[in-house]
Amino acid sequence: MKDVNIVFLNYFCKDDILNAVDSLVQDIKDCPYDVQITVADNSENKDGMKEDLLLRFPQALYVDTGGNVGFGKGNVCGFQRTVARYYFALNRDTIIPEQSKTIQRIIAFMDGHPQIGCIGPKLLNMDGTLQYSCYRFDLPSILIKPLKQIHFDRKYRWVKLRTDHLLMTDFDHESTRPVDWVLGAAMVVRKEVVDHIGWFDDRYFMYLEDCDWCRRMWDVGWPVYYVHDIVIRHKHARDSAKIPGLLRALFKNKLARIHASSWIKYLLKWRGKHKYYASKLS
Repeated sequence: MKDVNIVFLNYFCKDDILNAVDSLVQDIKDCPYDVQITVADNSENKDGMKEDLLLRFPQALYVDTGGNVGFGKGNVCGFQRTVARYYFALNRDTIIPEQSKTIQRIIAFMDGHPQIGCIGPKLLNMDGTLQYSCYRFDLPSILIKPLKQIHFDRKYRWVKLRTDHLLMTDFDHESTRPVDWVLGAAMVVRKEVVDHIGWFDDRYFMYLEDCDWCRRMWDVGWPVYYVHDIVIRHKHARDSAKIPGLLRALFKNKLARIHASSWIKYLLKWRGKHKYYASKLS
């Protein structure tokens, strides 16, 4: 069994993934743990991902998912190919800082805190500024999420106040603490959690599968933590928010429609059960 299986999901973003894998390979030099690097490919190798990956990084594992099966299901295809003590979903647009021993420190943290089910590291934008990557999932916060995606928080004060609550802007991001959910761009999950509750719910093609997974962890007693002193840089493209305005986005932006669909599915699944779990441990 590997110590960690780190999965990148490709969908016609080969250059980003090769850069991300390169930063990861540099990070795990002299790492005392057994690390599996996996690229799960949703693009059926139409961009030459397999050949370029294995040429540059022969230690990596390439997995063809069979088509664009979505974010959660694509990652699970990669996870299931290699059993590990920890499963790490890591976005293609991430870079691990040089000489940070990030993977080694992640495993050491999880080993030292066996009661924690999942962690998310601190994410920084490429210019070094903080990227909000942990959230609340009380009902008002979840209801406001689509308005955040179309930038209404920049126009209306009441939306911004609710969005700030969703993004947990009110707490010191220089402290490690339990949170409701962490962004799927970088989340580490313990094997025992998977054995207990399963993988991402594949009813979500993309978006909110991370929120849903963390909800299920909290429901059975596995806390989710934000870890402030483990840092990864993330470009965070937010393609679903590129077209402003609710109706324009829904008509013209396919990812915005997918985001809205996932939001509705989440609300229906968890109706009547919205709460703020992390406050119990804070």
